[in-house]
Amino acid sequence: MHNPEKIILSNMCMIYNGEEILVQDRVNPSWPGLAFPGGHVEKFESIVDSVIREIQEETGLIVENLKLCGIKQWFTDNIRHICFLYKTNQFKGSLISSEEGQNFWINRKDLSKYKLASNFIDMIEVFENDEITEQYRVFVEGKKISILK
Repeated sequence: MHNPEKIILSNMCMIYNGEEILVQDRVNPSWPGLAFPGGHVEKFESIVDSVIREIQEETGLIVENLKLCGIKQWFTDNIRHICFLYKTNQFKGSLISSEEGQNFWINRKDLSKYKLASNFIDMIEVFENDEITEQYRVFVEGKKISILK
């Protein structure tokens, strides 16, 4: 018997310039801390177009030549969330912040000096390691764990 799931699609993009990465200090209380900008995929929108739109809305930058790095998956209230993870070093425009949070550049090696969004450090592996294409968050014995595949 086929039992379809309700799925919510989103995206996130690591924009880098040499050793610097663009981060967003998120103000959303459900996932605060530093992360990369991104957002939800709208009805009938392509995934790539959603990344371009979200990045422009949240940062003022127009990104090009996006590379799909992998996905992040997690579950809430019987809903599967799938976040497509992209990266690029090709962008134009002037950086702005938005209601989502303050955007700024940091050196990649300094990332651990900041308060990061929950499980964000595991997600970085998907962006940076070509051998890993998925971060999968599940409950095991009542605890949330992050599995990299």
